[in-house]
Amino acid sequence: MLQTFRNNNPFTVIILFIGTLVLKLGVLLHPQAPVRLPGYFVYNSLLDLLNVVLHNSAFGYTFLNIILLFLQALYINRIAAHYKLFYRPSYIPALVYILLISMYPPFGFFSLAMVVNWFVLCGVDVMLSFNQTLKPRKNIFNAGYLFCLAGVLQFSALGFVVLLLGALIILRSFNVGEWVVAVLGYVTPLYFFAGILFLADKLPLLSEWPQAGISLPRQLGPPVYIIGLLAGFVILISCGLYGMQLQVPKNGIYIRRNWATLTMYAIIAVLVAVFTDVFVVSAWLIVIPALTFIITHGFNLEKSKRFSNFIFYFSLLLVIFCQVAYK
Repeated sequence: MLQTFRNNNPFTVIILFIGTLVLKLGVLLHPQAPVRLPGYFVYNSLLDLLNVVLHNSAFGYTFLNIILLFLQALYINRIAAHYKLFYRPSYIPALVYILLISMYPPFGFFSLAMVVNWFVLCGVDVMLSFNQTLKPRKNIFNAGYLFCLAGVLQFSALGFVVLLLGALIILRSFNVGEWVVAVLGYVTPLYFFAGILFLADKLPLLSEWPQAGISLPRQLGPPVYIIGLLAGFVILISCGLYGMQLQVPKNGIYIRRNWATLTMYAIIAVLVAVFTDVFVVSAWLIVIPALTFIITHGFNLEKSKRFSNFIFYFSLLLVIFCQVAYK
């Protein structure tokens, strides 16, 4: 079955979409409309805009979220293929992302973290091109701009500025002009953000923007579910790191630098999730794209098919366990 996703066949997208609907059937049968978050007025404004079309429909928001998560899976797959992160293109990164988001049922509901992930993933996409572009300053500005937009939506996401600066160190030789451009790109959304609030005579809302807290795994669900989920993730990440240390050293220097950047992405994403306000129930969704890149290595070991098949079927069983235990 895993071989189906190793083939770079466009029809695999249909299989992935059907699989996504099957794994998300539980949330489709029991949909939930998103709730307004106190202090997150940008996100609340987005909900007001969507309500013009969806009219606060629980099923509409849930189905929209599943479509957006599926598109995120394909986007992650595109990033992996474009930057040649693995030895050959396949749909395994998309499969891994879909499996991981299915291990926590509330990820199927529309959330702030899902929207933030779009800006972060776009920023990561631009960031990985730093060592391959003829216009580095343009890409550096765009990456900083995208990461800051994520921070405008969710205050704790401002931590991704560390990822931007770390990428400049890893992927570029030191250049004062590029660092200045990175800072300018990062502060530009903040300038427009404050300007729009000033023109709308809502500048006092800016004081509500800094929203932070401690969002730990104990808040994710029942104890049995949390223990099983964490144990399963430890196994998957360990297998991914094992495959990573076998494959990455064989790659060229630019790909190895990209992997160093993605590893830093995973670490910073965990810290951002930890310090996210407790009102953001799907805060840990921010970590999943970064872990997807790492865990995919375990599925990609063709020379050890028993190992990769074990990871695949173990992931399926873990998804089933999580969806049953969470209830």
